[in-house]
Amino acid sequence: MIPLKILENKTISDVPGFQTIGIYSGVKRSGKNDLCVIYSKTPAVAAAVFTKNKIKAAPILLCMEHIKFENTQAIVINSGNANACTGSEGFEDAVTMAKTTAKELGLIPPHVLVSSTGIIGVPMPMNKITKGIQTACKNLEKNDGDSAAKAIMTTDTFTKKITVTINIEDKPIYISGIAKGSGMIHPNMGTMLSFITTNINIEKSLLQLALRNSVKDSYNMVSVDGDTSTNDMVVVMANGVAQNSLIDTTNDSYIKFKEALDFVNKELAKMIAKDGEGATKLIETHVINAKTIQDAKLCAKSVISSSLVKSALFGSDANWGRILCAIGYADGNFAPEKVDIFFKNHIGSIQVAQNGMGIPFDETTAKSILEQEYVNILIDLKDGEQSATAWGCDLTYDYVKINGCYRT
Repeated sequence: MIPLKILENKTISDVPGFQTIGIYSGVKRSGKNDLCVIYSKTPAVAAAVFTKNKIKAAPILLCMEHIKFENTQAIVINSGNANACTGSEGFEDAVTMAKTTAKELGLIPPHVLVSSTGIIGVPMPMNKITKGIQTACKNLEKNDGDSAAKAIMTTDTFTKKITVTINIEDKPIYISGIAKGSGMIHPNMGTMLSFITTNINIEKSLLQLALRNSVKDSYNMVSVDGDTSTNDMVVVMANGVAQNSLIDTTNDSYIKFKEALDFVNKELAKMIAKDGEGATKLIETHVINAKTIQDAKLCAKSVISSSLVKSALFGSDANWGRILCAIGYADGNFAPEKVDIFFKNHIGSIQVAQNGMGIPFDETTAKSILEQEYVNILIDLKDGEQSATAWGCDLTYDYVKINGCYRT
């Protein structure tokens, strides 16, 4: 891993050349922040990955067109209303959000990306949204990344943010991201949102390559409840303010940047998993010694997505049989008679299955490990040299409570 420094008290607003703000526009009844704008003061390139759900929210459809432009200079995001399944009117509302933002910032609408999250199938309160965008743009000088991180939250219980710095050509490169996600999380990208800013100088096609590959090992390895949202998207904007030599090939500078981007995305992905609706535990499944990376990924994500495994972990029950069952239907290639299973964290490590069968183990120790807020499930397929990691959470009573009255 390349040397990188985590900047504990920095946010996306601290990346050189960017301004951001989050405000309350009136969409949420709670009075909490519900709209934010992220703006690059200079032209920037952007890359994005969108949900593969066939039912795509209006902002996704609009962004799939706008992302084709060379310059992307702003993102406007609202929470409280997903603007999904809202027909042609919803699409026009997304267009209006881009036009309003562009007018306030002196841009053209295609240089603005739009994102929404919240309730599906409800018309957008555009009078509030439009005024909110105008207010946010006028307050960009306040440059408050924390307020922006709060503005994209729905059922999230904490803000998800991280900022790191690396050196390329002796120039400080900042990569900072905010994300939201708590329920309807089972990304298949290609409701979870992530927005990343960086001052690196990189060609748009290389930025897209880095993001697309990074998503495969981060957000696409997370599952809270098995639902892929209509609004899932990840966007990264790079404004080139660092003035490093333009990265236009997969050279050493590209590799350094990609590794740092991977770190940021994986950390945000873990925060999303930890904050699953009603969750009490972050569960990490690490599959090792698989024949192929694809086999490892299929097995890891199958375990983290299993409702039976998640329920057992909520009850701190060392039910290794459910884990073996989950990898059995994952469509990965492995030899069942070779599989070993362990539970691990700071309490210790305990093996609960060997060669596809149960073995005697200390139930008290196992329970002590499983009662912690972080649990690692280690699965050794003993079939190759590849590995993969997936993240999720336990399934609790509160998940049903939250989603039993989400609209009301």
